[in-house]
Amino acid sequence: MKKLVGVIVILLVIFIGMYIYRSNINKKNVSAQEVQEIQEYISKIYMWQEITENALPKFNNINEAPDLWIWEVVKKNLENYELTYKEIQEKSIEIFGNRFEKKFPEKGSEYIHYNEELKKYVTTGIGLDTLDDSFYIKNIKQTENGYKVEIVEYLEDYENAMNAESEEEIYDIYIKNLNEELIETFKSNETETKAIELVKKNVNKFTSKTVNLVKQEGKIFVESVE
Repeated sequence: MKKLVGVIVILLVIFIGMYIYRSNINKKNVSAQEVQEIQEYISKIYMWQEITENALPKFNNINEAPDLWIWEVVKKNLENYELTYKEIQEKSIEIFGNRFEKKFPEKGSEYIHYNEELKKYVTTGIGLDTLDDSFYIKNIKQTENGYKVEIVEYLEDYENAMNAESEEEIYDIYIKNLNEELIETFKSNETETKAIELVKKNVNKFTSKTVNLVKQEGKIFVESVE
């Protein structure tokens, strides 16, 4: 529950990666470690609809991706919240690779403002709703220089968590498609993989996209999204 209870811990990422590897993916020539690396990378660049309009927009080339999404991905992965221009630009290359040619605007972006007093760029807080933008990896195919990854997108609605009187209280979590249509329901005391099982069961009711990744010097970078 990245919006209501913080970021997913690394053990959960590994568990989900292994679960996907065993249950969902065309496993030919793709190792469990590769699945984990792909899961972690897509999680880094997967955003929030209420902020960037699309959690993961479609684009033919990373340099054609929407500016708002680009710089919010960079912001999401920052360790510090007061940065120099150089630090922001270096982070963008770290995330998107050497093929990335966009330059951070010197005047700042919508949520990264230049502070004259500090002589640095300062990130601002963002208000998020109760909808957790999520995905699961349906299939991975190796390509000549990387991977073609099919993902299924869905929303987990934690509206009922707002009325919970304690962390131990069990409440309903709604699974919705990107049109916010209710598809399934599961309980807050069930594992995250329960949501994936329910999405798989109704896969035709959800949006799917293909994420094309390239691998350079042992690192994965997004090339395009179809």
